Amino acid sequence: MNPRVKKIVKNVLVERAVSESPVVSALRERLPDASFNFVDKVPESSRKIPGLLEVVHFKGRFWRSCPGTKIYECCGYQIVHIGTQCSLDCTYCILQSYFESPNLRIFGNTEDLLAEVQAVPRSSPQKLFRAGTGEFTDSLLLDPWTGLSEHLVPLFARIPNAVLELKTKTDHVTQLEKLNHGGQTLVSWSLNADDVIRSEEPRSAPLKARLRAAQRCADWGYFLGFHFDPMIDYPGWREGYRRTLHALFDAVDPSRVVWISLGAFRFMPELKSIIQSRHPQSRIVTGEFIRGLDGKMRYFRDIRVALYTLMVDEIRTWDPSLTVYLCMEGPWVWKRVFGFEPSERGGLPAMLDQAVRDRMGVGISSRARGAKNAAG
Repeated sequence: MNPRVKKIVKNVLVERAVSESPVVSALRERLPDASFNFVDKVPESSRKIPGLLEVVHFKGRFWRSCPGTKIYECCGYQIVHIGTQCSLDCTYCILQSYFESPNLRIFGNTEDLLAEVQAVPRSSPQKLFRAGTGEFTDSLLLDPWTGLSEHLVPLFARIPNAVLELKTKTDHVTQLEKLNHGGQTLVSWSLNADDVIRSEEPRSAPLKARLRAAQRCADWGYFLGFHFDPMIDYPGWREGYRRTLHALFDAVDPSRVVWISLGAFRFMPELKSIIQSRHPQSRIVTGEFIRGLDGKMRYFRDIRVALYTLMVDEIRTWDPSLTVYLCMEGPWVWKRVFGFEPSERGGLPAMLDQAVRDRMGVGISSRARGAKNAAG
């Protein structure tokens, strides 16, 4: 476990409406040296306060669709909204410009969250839901102290038409070992070339630590996912990403991997000045970019195609059947990289649903699932 995370949570500001929640109880027990203060409402702040964690009563929707775009291929992902911001401070992180408040914030009304998580899949029993908590924060950054996975993982094990993805750049997995996951949670890691991790993700867990954590989760029966996003075009990227893939498949059995996503570095134009101000040592915004159809700055198409093609060709040498997909790319890029467009396979959401059925056995009949498990 990365000790740096525990050190940065020094003060916890809690809204009184959630003062008795399971999350707050877990925090008080597991962070005995932290200072807890209770207020009627946590004020919005534009100033980052080191060591501060905010626990609020969230009044919005916990379950929502991923904010994709019709311009590029969207994966149909569902977000379980558990909090905002991240203290790993990766140079490229979109959260730097996405939220007004820069402080770590989690939602304390756990019962409302769990009720909504149960209700949404139940409302459409014939649909397969792929949901995750890692969109607006790191899924496992604070999990050893909030204990949220101890509620979510067993809950998803009881929902026959949904799977949970926990996406992280940490090695915070010890608390997952004894949970009844029912084969319906996959733990995913955002990976990159070692050079990129050291220069652009210095507060995250090193590559070796992430892969050791993935090994442990696989040993505990969890399925795995990996996300190479954002891929960075830098001198030596070919060997850098090859080495990461070799390390990945030396560490885990490809049959435990449900999917691998690929996405090239892209950013809203206003993020450029933020990166240059907050991370002056980073050179990632000095590459060859063009404004995409969604308004984001993207590498030239040939650069993106080269990044993706190398990865796909390498992954295929380990497991030709493993589902690899592109994040927020158009059909023209898919065609050049894979030789087909998602629409020719029923669309990207259908492709990922099929990966869940094939690898995890979720979304198929209980009889078929039992036979699959017995055979595997």
